[in-house]
Amino acid sequence: MKQAAYPSYKPTGVDWLEDVPSHWDMKRLRFAVQTNPLASELRCPPDTLVSFVPMDAVGEYGGLALDQEKALDEIGSGYTYFRDNDVVVAKITPCFENGKGALATGLKNGIAFGTTELHVLRSRDDMDPGFLFYLTISDAFRDLGEAHMYGAGGQKRVPDAFIKNLRSPIPPIDEQRAITRFLNEEVGRIDGLIAKKKELSRLLDEQKDAVVERAVTLGVKADRDIRPADLVWIDRVPSDWEVKRIKHLAKLKSGEAITSLEMFEEGKFPVFGGNGVRGRFDRYTHDGEFVLIGRQGALCGNINYATGKFWASEHAVVANPNLDFNTKWFGELLRIMNLNQYSVAAAQPGLAVENVARLFIPVPPRDEQDEIAEHIESETDAINRVSEGISAAIKRLIEYRAAIITAAVTGKIKVV
Repeated sequence: MKQAAYPSYKPTGVDWLEDVPSHWDMKRLRFAVQTNPLASELRCPPDTLVSFVPMDAVGEYGGLALDQEKALDEIGSGYTYFRDNDVVVAKITPCFENGKGALATGLKNGIAFGTTELHVLRSRDDMDPGFLFYLTISDAFRDLGEAHMYGAGGQKRVPDAFIKNLRSPIPPIDEQRAITRFLNEEVGRIDGLIAKKKELSRLLDEQKDAVVERAVTLGVKADRDIRPADLVWIDRVPSDWEVKRIKHLAKLKSGEAITSLEMFEEGKFPVFGGNGVRGRFDRYTHDGEFVLIGRQGALCGNINYATGKFWASEHAVVANPNLDFNTKWFGELLRIMNLNQYSVAAAQPGLAVENVARLFIPVPPRDEQDEIAEHIESETDAINRVSEGISAAIKRLIEYRAAIITAAVTGKIKVV
């Protein structure tokens, strides 16, 4: 959407923004918003129900999941207080960089308590809450906040002083409201397009899974005899297929520990974890063609392939199919089996090598394994090409959404 510029601009006097429309103000946010108001202002009975908002309930670039409620006297101290029309901004890495933040609306009794890792911004009379929200999710605000983070590693935070002292463009209140209405409509339109493309991508993933599942469980030959499989995860297989334990088809071994300090970009050999390459190292543990199974946490049961020399970390189970079995067929069969359902429940899910080795799988003759692998590659490549196009379109839409928000709140485009 092509938008005109304002008729005249003036210099801002700040490094991060060259100029703004001539009739806009530049002021520190402390004069336009109240930061982190205290819950002592509440005058509610102790049994009043309010929304409870952990970090997981804070959306990226907007939205709060409000499915948790607690009574005031159940909450205690140590949580962040906010109310309807306040803007919340995640302050800890990587949540801040990922755009976590929202304009609070629809809170239970208009009140919420949430994670301590939130800054709360409350608009004063000359600041529209919607405009303030879009300002806080703009690329300009997030880039500046990231530069002001303090702390180390995963504990870096955006200080309250950054928000208070940030000199920001502030248009007249009526214009702020017009910008908010424009962005609500435009961002809503973009988000609707993104949602449709994500749904199409999900359907393509389902189609790909269906192609793979049919191929590895029923083969690619037409008009064949089928018999009961007597397996938990599959009820029938072609009559000429065998059913065997995985340990009779492949050697399984957990990877070896390696610290991040030992990995270097200039290392000769890739280090494989539960989700592909995660660094390089100057030594290797394996040489050949292997299937890698993620064995811990969210990547439990994830399937990858590795060829040549590489180091397998303790986050992966390395499966080395016997020479008379097709690696691609074997890996795609394991993928369809959804191995994370066999994980051991502990602090986080984990796959035991012996549990995987004991599982039964249907085994076609070697020549048919090759046919299945070729069929899967051909069919899924076509689907992947469509999926890649959709992913690229989603990326462009996200970039456009970010660009138009930043342009609108910094006065680079005139929307009224």
